[in-house]
Amino acid sequence: MDNSDIQRVHHIKTYCEDIAAAISRFGDSFDTFQQDRDYFNSVSMSLMQIGELSAGLSDSFKDRTRQQVMWAPMKAMRNMFAHAYAAMNKSVIWETATKDIPVLLNFCNSILDKAARERGKDKKHKDRDSR
Repeated sequence: MDNSDIQRVHHIKTYCEDIAAAISRFGDSFDTFQQDRDYFNSVSMSLMQIGELSAGLSDSFKDRTRQQVMWAPMKAMRNMFAHAYAAMNKSVIWETATKDIPVLLNFCNSILDKAARERGKDKKHKDRDSR
């Protein structure tokens, strides 16, 4: 697995955790989300960063994982945030934050766990080969 992809997945995971923390802090009420600008902006910025990071993943990584994650809509949402922020549909953002982000967080954890196992195997092989 490409190290730059792993780094990006790690950063995506961090933004997913930031969204979860915001929901935990502010509550899981859509009414609160749409009325509290700090809440809305916090979640929106994290979603925008996830979209930006996902655009930088290698094509081969996105191809291998496209059955698990829909990468193109992430980039599209990022573009909406960057170019039409005032026109964003708050219910779509809320749905993404509460339904899609937990799934993405699980995916990131799975990828990072797999990468850690692979690094562990590589280290064992290197240690064994150096004897």
